[in-house]
Amino acid sequence: MSRGQTECLPTVFLFKGRGFSSAAFFILKGGGIMKKLIYTTVIILALLVVVITGYRHFAKVEIAPANTIKVGAAINLTGPASTWGQFHAKGQRDYFRYVNEVKGGVKGNQIEMILVDTMYKVPEAVAAVRKFAVRDKVDMIATWGAGEGLAAKPIVQKYKIPTINYSTSWEILKEPVDYMFLPFGSYRLDCYAVLEYIRATHKGKDAPKVGLLTYNNAYGRSIHEPSREYARKNNIDIVTIEEFPPRTLDLTTELLRLKNSGAEYVFMQMLPSAIITAFKCADRINYKPELFGTWTSTDPDFFNMGKGLIGDRLKIQFPGGLPVDNTPGIKIMEDLWTRYKTVDRFDASYWEGVVIGMIMEKAFIHASEQYGKITRETINMAMESFSNVNFGGLVPDITYTKTNHEGSFKGRIVRVSEDGKYIPVTNFFVPGEEEIEILEK
Repeated sequence: MSRGQTECLPTVFLFKGRGFSSAAFFILKGGGIMKKLIYTTVIILALLVVVITGYRHFAKVEIAPANTIKVGAAINLTGPASTWGQFHAKGQRDYFRYVNEVKGGVKGNQIEMILVDTMYKVPEAVAAVRKFAVRDKVDMIATWGAGEGLAAKPIVQKYKIPTINYSTSWEILKEPVDYMFLPFGSYRLDCYAVLEYIRATHKGKDAPKVGLLTYNNAYGRSIHEPSREYARKNNIDIVTIEEFPPRTLDLTTELLRLKNSGAEYVFMQMLPSAIITAFKCADRINYKPELFGTWTSTDPDFFNMGKGLIGDRLKIQFPGGLPVDNTPGIKIMEDLWTRYKTVDRFDASYWEGVVIGMIMEKAFIHASEQYGKITRETINMAMESFSNVNFGGLVPDITYTKTNHEGSFKGRIVRVSEDGKYIPVTNFFVPGEEEIEILEK
């Protein structure tokens, strides 16, 4: 080829992009009008190939998957009372799995649960909640203990994240109440229901003599003020309040003080292991009062530890459904443990995990239906619009408002038997408003 001739030797470059077929670009060496015309034509054709193949690719793509709803759970998994926390996590996680796998998610959205072990330490819980708020950008949070919930509350309110606390300490709902919720009645409900039962069943003309036996922390003291408040108005004599540190291994001194005070009834707020210790010490000093606890009095280890000690002497306030009720909510929970095999029988801590999972799911559904999107703010607004929302009898119908985040204030007294059964001894009732019916003398 002479110098005067136009060179038309193509140099080929391959363009490969995500979702596009390979397209060839030809660059012609040499000069002249013909070369420029060919060059322009090739470039246009190459661009058309890219556009057409790209369109074909995207035309085949299905609608992008829905968003993930993120839930942070700051739960005690390894500290004191960790059995409670472990089964809380199992219940909540199993229910979310059920929603994702069986129900197809929430309006097509999958729920992701980010679980952090707080080790029953307030600083760890606060750090976890801050992480959820800032780094994980969760849509909703579950906090655990009374002290942990109280400490995390300012962070929750700063970042405006709706949060349900596993502990039902009424102090959590002191003003400001924004973004903090309880799944059902607080320990105030336990106090009123237990004392109302004592008043209804007490024999004799004198006022019933009640002693309180509690930890000396926020959890234990949560029954002090409500019990005194109810007693003052209803002719009940709180004869003594005995506190002790959670690590105490012998309660003989405290039980002797209760006995010497004349307490005919002992109302306890402490972990299940301490209740077993109280049984042993009461037997040792031949003290036989009627014993009552809040709904947190049992856990999966309680029945093994208390074998031969529990008998039928413990009654508790329990604000939810039981296997004997055979309600739709109970059937769902039984389906969970059959399907996922994380538990094989009714347990109060697993039950609460499922309840909190259910409440969150309902909040997500309501947020989507009422506001068209699921965000922190719409979830909070949806929860504050709950009006007698039904949960199939697993928990009493729940109502939240802008100023009342307690959920419900209905409970019943249940006898705990040594074989792990929970037997209702009253109807469900709202203390002070509805009549209590004694089912078992």
